[in-house]
Amino acid sequence: MEVREANAAMLSNYEFYELSEVMEEKRKEMVKNNLSTMFYEVCVFDFFLCDLEYLLNHTPCAHQNPDTVKEFLTAMLPHKLTKAEKLQLLNHRPQTAVEIQLMVEESEERLTEEQIDKLIQKVKDVLPGDPQKEANASADPEMETDQ
Repeated sequence: MEVREANAAMLSNYEFYELSEVMEEKRKEMVKNNLSTMFYEVCVFDFFLCDLEYLLNHTPCAHQNPDTVKEFLTAMLPHKLTKAEKLQLLNHRPQTAVEIQLMVEESEERLTEEQIDKLIQKVKDVLPGDPQKEANASADPEMETDQ
């Protein structure tokens, strides 16, 4: 893979996950065709597999698909957020105003409480979460969740 423009775009966790799956398939084909590079390829790709495991088990990207990503970005159009802020929201699926403050620069000056509430509601409505974690959280509000 060749990097043409290093800063051309930022990838969401979901996009990285999809790209990594494609890379894994190509790696498998290469290993079948060229055993001399197998050891090197496996060692390098093990690093990416660890990242994939983390993405699947600890981030909302496991529940996203191209349609939800597109719907989310469309829903964010009325909000005056930067691309990086939208990416943070997409990757982390914030549930509270505190999380919004951590992801949106100068949110206290740029957003009212009402706008933050609407933003959280849109995130909850558009982006799917982990149904099992959400069921556990609603059953026991004291329980902490990893998001």
